[in-house]
Amino acid sequence: MATPELSSDCSRCFGLCCVLLPFSAAAGFGVDKPGGTPCLNLADDDRCRIHATLREDGWPGCTVFECFGAGQQVSQVTYGGVSWREQDNLPEMAAVLSVVRALHEMLVHLDEVSRRSPDPAAAAARAEVEGLTGADPETLLTFDLDDLHERVGGLLAEASSRVRRRHPAADDRSRADLAGRRVSGDHRGWTFRGAILIRADLRAADLADADLLGADLRDADVRGCDLSTTLFLTQPQANAAIGDHATVLPDGLRRPRHWAA
Repeated sequence: MATPELSSDCSRCFGLCCVLLPFSAAAGFGVDKPGGTPCLNLADDDRCRIHATLREDGWPGCTVFECFGAGQQVSQVTYGGVSWREQDNLPEMAAVLSVVRALHEMLVHLDEVSRRSPDPAAAAARAEVEGLTGADPETLLTFDLDDLHERVGGLLAEASSRVRRRHPAADDRSRADLAGRRVSGDHRGWTFRGAILIRADLRAADLADADLLGADLRDADVRGCDLSTTLFLTQPQANAAIGDHATVLPDGLRRPRHWAA
């Protein structure tokens, strides 16, 4: 089994996120759309007609979303290159896509553990998760995803603690509501797991080794921020934030195109 890719490649996907997933205008998707209905911007070749101007046309939600490579995995591996156009099982495909996306996100985080704080238990979990990504739809929809998520979450927490122990004065702001707040000063090694940082001003913050797992960074101002050593920052979080040419991202993350504007 080939190692799954962990970043989206729309050229090898059948536009699954544009068809299978529901979205709403309030969340930045231009219109309300139920799951299983193709987006009005999806062309017959499964490409987006307005991909180059999504934000300008009122679809910023699409520029934030990232499937972690689940789209091409489901398209080319799980369903063997057979498009949704040739099948009558859209609800199943939608459920499979959600499961595989969760698995791929786990792999992204477990790969970071292997780089920042290697651990045999985390390596074993990664092998288990990778094996599941190549499974058939029935296996993907019947195994205990909640149990796996809990086990992987524990391993990520342990890795975070190992990295952050070099900052004994670090605070825990997990799930804190910091929306619209100015978050400045020394936050080295702090944990912001699940924190609400919507429209927060992080420009003057030292976030070395800060844990950002699951933090809501929508419109958070990270211009000029050095985020290179933050823990568990993902592409969707970076896409949702406001950065600039001086923002430094961790290795492996792409600089969002809209930051240049």
